[in-house]
Amino acid sequence: MTDLLRYTLLSDGSSDRALSFVLNWLIQDLHPSVGVNPQWADLRRLHKPPRDLAERIALSLELYPCELMFVHRDAERVPFETRRAEIDTAIKLASEKGILAPALAVIPVRMQEAWLLSSDAAIRQASGNPSSKLPINIPDKSKWELLPNPKDLLIDLLKRASGASGRKLRKLDTSSMIHRVAELTRDFSPLRELKAFRELEHELMQTLPNLVRVAE
Repeated sequence: MTDLLRYTLLSDGSSDRALSFVLNWLIQDLHPSVGVNPQWADLRRLHKPPRDLAERIALSLELYPCELMFVHRDAERVPFETRRAEIDTAIKLASEKGILAPALAVIPVRMQEAWLLSSDAAIRQASGNPSSKLPINIPDKSKWELLPNPKDLLIDLLKRASGASGRKLRKLDTSSMIHRVAELTRDFSPLRELKAFRELEHELMQTLPNLVRVAE
């Protein structure tokens, strides 16, 4: 048992490390007394990073030891259940290579940006125009998992909130702004309306009591 949970996030790409802010919030919302020490598995520095997911999981745990691992893949155009089966199979294969920590799947539908639409204030602040009153029209959360391209939508929202136009609009660093949205969001509880997030929360609730010391 520990008062500080060290976890490793293995993600699809470097931009998806923003999911750490969601995971940090969820862990501490479930167990406020537990500290969180997140790690992102950066395999890009390797000469030949493995492409096979099971190998990536096993290598990530070797390079980034932890008490808990999160394996991220966006659902994209694949059904949630199919993506979940892929990750579960990879985790099972990795366990045969000596996996040393429980691993949970993180599968936003359709992509991680759908999990970054919960805070109007964070989007406006990340846009560089926090006091803006310009309408940005975030879709109702019941539609977030139905959006064909949440990333394009979030970029559009950031551009609208910025109030920029012309050359200034074209020069916006939307990749950094998306990361800032995750960093600035203080409450991810609206994500509990999403099936994929509820699946993650349920598994985390089952797993955490075996890893952390919970204050009475």
